[in-house]
Amino acid sequence: MRTYIKKGLLAGSAFLIAGALIIPVGQAADISKDVAIKYILATAKAARTVYVKGVIGKAKAGGVKPNEQWVKADHSIMLPAQFVKAVGAEIKDFELSLVGTYPLYAANAPKTAKEKQMLAALSSGKQKMVAFQDGGRTVGFSADFAIVQGCADCHNKHPKTTKTDWKKGDFMGAIVVRMR
Repeated sequence: MRTYIKKGLLAGSAFLIAGALIIPVGQAADISKDVAIKYILATAKAARTVYVKGVIGKAKAGGVKPNEQWVKADHSIMLPAQFVKAVGAEIKDFELSLVGTYPLYAANAPKTAKEKQMLAALSSGKQKMVAFQDGGRTVGFSADFAIVQGCADCHNKHPKTTKTDWKKGDFMGAIVVRMR
């Protein structure tokens, strides 16, 4: 039963994101990549927020907790970062992932000098979303914050963390879209 619930949550969320993207993109055949990226980022961020505040909150009340090892652990669901990456894994037309200011894993570090520069620009707080060209690809970042204290606590306690003073509201990195 647990497997069906997990697959259902993932499939439902991927459907929600894909459905939200079809309408705006389908309305204009000449939509720019920058505009497409902004739609994708806004939708991914909204889906992740619903997952954190709705799904995880409700699951916790029922004794199910987010766990990095959710596939192996009973009564657990994926972490929000794993949720974004799992949805991204279902999409073939572009890459949807995360980059962190203090990433727990190398895969979540900026991939290029330009990405590192743009992440630093987002951290200033002057912009919430940026789209830019990087090596012939269009890339977009949307500022990502610890939206609940549980996000900060998980990062503070993680064995691979290099920063242990996260708190709710802190800038942690970005949700990223890389056009293929």
